[in-house]
Amino acid sequence: MMEFIDLVMRPQFVITFLAAISAFATVLTIALPIMSNDRINQRMKVMATERDRMRAQRIADLATDPQGNTLRKTPKGYMQQVVDRLNLRKHFDSEEVRAHLKMAGLRGQAPLVTYMFFRIAMPIILFAAALVYLLFIGTFSYPPIVKFGIALSIGFVGFYAPNVFVHNMVVKRQQAIKQAFPDALDMLLICVQSGMSVEAAFGKVSKEVMSSSLELAEEFSLTTAELSYLPERRQAFENLGKRIGLAGVKAVATSLIQAERYGTPVSQALRVMAKENRNIRMSEAEQKAAALPPKLTVPMILFFLPVLFVVILGPAAITIWFS
Repeated sequence: MMEFIDLVMRPQFVITFLAAISAFATVLTIALPIMSNDRINQRMKVMATERDRMRAQRIADLATDPQGNTLRKTPKGYMQQVVDRLNLRKHFDSEEVRAHLKMAGLRGQAPLVTYMFFRIAMPIILFAAALVYLLFIGTFSYPPIVKFGIALSIGFVGFYAPNVFVHNMVVKRQQAIKQAFPDALDMLLICVQSGMSVEAAFGKVSKEVMSSSLELAEEFSLTTAELSYLPERRQAFENLGKRIGLAGVKAVATSLIQAERYGTPVSQALRVMAKENRNIRMSEAEQKAAALPPKLTVPMILFFLPVLFVVILGPAAITIWFS
């Protein structure tokens, strides 16, 4: 132990250790921006691919054959074969499921096929894993029929595991968008007031909000693409509200639709909605602050008060004990 302390206290060791920390910090400082840029470029590449896919889908919808079959191709692979053989689309494919996947940022046929596949595969996987663990690995003294029932219950939970996973992705994505959306509305207002069109404003803001919210940048990029090729601009704004699923975003989309329909200034609608979204975010922060005292009651009783009593009564107890 003393040899280790002597080694640590040597100046050569301290200098070498500090030099290693400095080198690591330098490499980390250089590598983090590069990795962040790569992530942004990758996400924007995905959005460009999605934009091309949407254009191709529009063309395919217009170029249908007499039997009504479109030219769009579906993903191939093992999951696709299982979905087709079991006819899972009949049971799981719906507009609600597609909308939920879009709200989670999962677009296209591949995430839909993966979702339907795991709705069937997860119960089997969890049932088999639980059964093997209960029968051969775990040291439980339950009868075999009880272990089988427990494994069956775990497999039943696995049927809803994909729904829970997608729901968590939706909540996480909505929280990220909700934090950056008021600032994005302010930037949209500035762009519109400077003379930009709505399409150019959405495209500009999508680039500016990349550093704070990639999710919102993706949605604004898709809205820019939809505004450029959809026959009705109203549909692009409605799609924005449906993809995000937040009440504030839907209210902004409705305001933009009304401004387009009745010819009212878009800047006025954006100014009002930006103020309302900021008020909503402030009210949520106040609600969280108001909920802190009840939440801190139990931790204070369990952790703060015993330490406080020890600090206050400890010296008096020591004095009485040794007197």
